[in-house]
Amino acid sequence: MSVITVFNALYCNEESIISQLTDKIGYRLVDDSEIAALASKMSGIPPERISRAFAAKTSLFNPFTREKERSIAYLRQAVADMLAEGNMVITGFCCHLIPTSISHILHIGLIADMTYRVKLAQSLPEPEKDPSKAIRKSDEDKAAWVMQMTGKQDPWDPALYDIIIPADKIEEQESISLIVRNLHTDVLAPTETSQAALADFRLQAKIQVALTLEGHEVTVTVKDGEVTLTIEKNVLMLNRLEQELREIVEKIDGVRSVVTAVGKNFHQADIYRKLDFNAPARVLLVDDEREFVQTLSERLLLRDMGSAVAYDGESALEMLREDEPDVMILDLKMPGIDGMEVLRQVKATQPGIEVIILTGHGNETDREICMQLGAFAYLQKPVDIDVLSETMKQANEKIMLRRQQQGS
Repeated sequence: MSVITVFNALYCNEESIISQLTDKIGYRLVDDSEIAALASKMSGIPPERISRAFAAKTSLFNPFTREKERSIAYLRQAVADMLAEGNMVITGFCCHLIPTSISHILHIGLIADMTYRVKLAQSLPEPEKDPSKAIRKSDEDKAAWVMQMTGKQDPWDPALYDIIIPADKIEEQESISLIVRNLHTDVLAPTETSQAALADFRLQAKIQVALTLEGHEVTVTVKDGEVTLTIEKNVLMLNRLEQELREIVEKIDGVRSVVTAVGKNFHQADIYRKLDFNAPARVLLVDDEREFVQTLSERLLLRDMGSAVAYDGESALEMLREDEPDVMILDLKMPGIDGMEVLRQVKATQPGIEVIILTGHGNETDREICMQLGAFAYLQKPVDIDVLSETMKQANEKIMLRRQQQGS
């Protein structure tokens, strides 16, 4: 029932070592993509968005969607459920979701120096064009992830692993033999204490998801079914929040007691804010009238609708290459690439984005062309904010329904 986790630097012979290891011990291999797929099934968040949680660079929309935090909560629950199966090798970012208190898990770190990794990358049948760049990007993502999950600045800190294997100094067979020898020691045998720690981890993961679904972000710790909820941000009505949190958690099977506490950051200026995940939050506003679009963004935020801003068509298309909004509010008349061309390109490459045209320069012909190109709605400036808000909600509902149908 033991489990091995392998967190590796890129280009460390990881595929060969892990493949031979699983063949030798007969364990099932579980990677980040499988865990993300399960988390997606649980949450309804597309798997590719779940996987973005592993990247060091966070989405522009995350302050409003908290999608990274929600993804991590579901990834944690997926891992916790899988651990109950035992006899598996888990690889990738998700290794660091597992608490060290579960002692029947063998944690492996697989590393090598940069020269070795670049040389190995260049020797592959289809080598990277710039392996150094790919390695640096991978190292950046892994360092940011480990820092967020463990608080350790060094992703290869020996305190995080039972064994660190330098792939450039130890032969593959020796590495595999080292892992197998340690796997078969009494230390790795499941005990009553380690099984209790696993049960606490599963309960913690379940609680974190339940709170996340209600728009709450607090730290959850569990010991023998006793739950502590730590509020890290200042809140005006603390007693009311504490009561709401307790009511959510007390309903969960396995919870014996719930206490609340305030964390070390509670007295900082940042204010606790419960999120409404039914409101559009991945909204891109595209308009060259800076004062107008900034004011619109502020007014939408008052209605719990988060947005990012682009001031011309070229900037909007560049943003779309890295991040995909759900809804776009698009002006037609802009310098450079105009709104009509932006709409045409968006619908050709990312048809799932719902585009609402909001313009002060359009006419009936423009409206017909925009609707034929796939715009969700065509509105004229000045627009009543309530009309725009309702239109955005309708676009968001269309997106949610489409995702439900795709997931069924």
